[in-house]
Amino acid sequence: MFQWSKKVVKSVTFNPDIADESLLAQVESYLESQPDKTFSDLCKDALWQAVCVPESPRPAPKAPESANITKIEQQIGELQRQVVGLEERFFAKESNRIQVMESQIMQLTQQVAQLAIMLNQSASNPSVASKLPTVDQINNATSTPEPTPQEVDPVISRLSQFLDDF
Repeated sequence: MFQWSKKVVKSVTFNPDIADESLLAQVESYLESQPDKTFSDLCKDALWQAVCVPESPRPAPKAPESANITKIEQQIGELQRQVVGLEERFFAKESNRIQVMESQIMQLTQQVAQLAIMLNQSASNPSVASKLPTVDQINNATSTPEPTPQEVDPVISRLSQFLDDF
């Protein structure tokens, strides 16, 4: 008599003919619809039916345990999708904020460059220096909420708030 070890692995070969390919397609679709079953389970069921063994000696299906695992895996997958969605929204929002800050920094850099040019011109031309407002005038202009009759350069008015810090 043939003796098997406790765990025996047998293989099933599907040939490239139409019948075997059709059977393999049916097996794959069945296993997709029954995620708690494996190919091994399917083969065992088919063998039980083929050799006409009554229902009673068949091993009990392990569906509850594997169904719980499948359900947990689905929940984990859903949570992972939610985390990915949250990350995408967060990074999009932060990216937008960074772009706004970069554009503001670029504007400030340009304004500081213009101010430096104006200061260089005023140092070389004293008549221009008398036309530029002093730091006190800029501070007074920003501290009073009422509009002054003098026309203040918008670049200087933007920079005056930073001069207060210094």
